[in-house]
Amino acid sequence: MSFAVEPWLGRSRLGPMLFALASALGLAAVMTAGDWLWAALRIQHRAAAGVAHGAVMCLAIGIAIGIRAGRRVPAAIAGPIIGAAAAATFYLLAPSLGWGAMFPAWMLLWILFAALQWLLARGEGIGAALKRGVLAALLSGFAFYLISDIWIHEAAHPSLLVHVAAWTFAFLPGFAALFARVPTDRADAE
Repeated sequence: MSFAVEPWLGRSRLGPMLFALASALGLAAVMTAGDWLWAALRIQHRAAAGVAHGAVMCLAIGIAIGIRAGRRVPAAIAGPIIGAAAAATFYLLAPSLGWGAMFPAWMLLWILFAALQWLLARGEGIGAALKRGVLAALLSGFAFYLISDIWIHEAAHPSLLVHVAAWTFAFLPGFAALFARVPTDRADAE
């Protein structure tokens, strides 16, 4: 058994949970770079910056799904579109819901990525894929909630390594829910 990831050739050979961890670590690096850029460039929290941030974040998620499904290009194209849609949802709902707008936007993000994975891999029914998306949203949303104070108490957690660890913790449950291997029929179960 090989544990190599062939990032530009073929599918990943990592097991589902190891690939979920690798994906979470990769996304954590992207998100930490984003955190650093927001702080270093003193980017104002405006809709355009938030949508761009969401698009880059979701490019990384799309690439992870694309590697897993063996279809990088369509996933890399879809990722930023999903990110922009989820971020736009947040900004459209924020005037009436405040930070509560994060919940429907987060749900939409993971459900759309579950649907993308279904479209690319077709390994299970759409209903099961959407359940994965809801589970990914709930689990990663709870994990995100648990670490969200790192931005509130920045002086207590200035380390970029803390950010990488926190982002990994936040996104790992979502990737695990998406990538867990669940038999889809009797032949797969045997």
